[in-house]
Amino acid sequence: MERIWIYTISQLLPEEQLRQLRQRCQDFVSTWTAHEVSLDASFELYKNRFLIFKVNEASYNASGCSIDKQLRLVKELEQQFSVELLNRLLVAYEKGEEVLVVKASEIAGLLNAGSITENTLVFDNTITTSADLAVNWKKPLKETYLSKYLVKSKA
Repeated sequence: MERIWIYTISQLLPEEQLRQLRQRCQDFVSTWTAHEVSLDASFELYKNRFLIFKVNEASYNASGCSIDKQLRLVKELEQQFSVELLNRLLVAYEKGEEVLVVKASEIAGLLNAGSITENTLVFDNTITTSADLAVNWKKPLKETYLSKYLVKSKA
């Protein structure tokens, strides 16, 4: 099983910073260990809006210490690139081929303005396996916790 961690990048980065981000992440996963055992790890930068770390736990499990190392890196990346990665109140959604990121508090206004609908695909970063990444990462807004912002029609 492949375990994953997904971080939404709060803003688009210029190409040079994306290159630096990729290099930092590649350097990290190539030396990432748990209890001094190398992890079978990789990362993906999806549509320049998500940083996804992956560990093949069939080889060796990520431990608390190794996860702490990852979080330390993510905090350093936030500082280096002046972005938010750990803010769980960021919502990413698809608009055509583009991925847009907003604060959860902006969802009601976007719905009222018609910019998004109950069927807008929203990314669920709480998933923890690559299998879920393929089938459960994108969900219609109405199937997420954000459905609370939908106006309830009166019968």
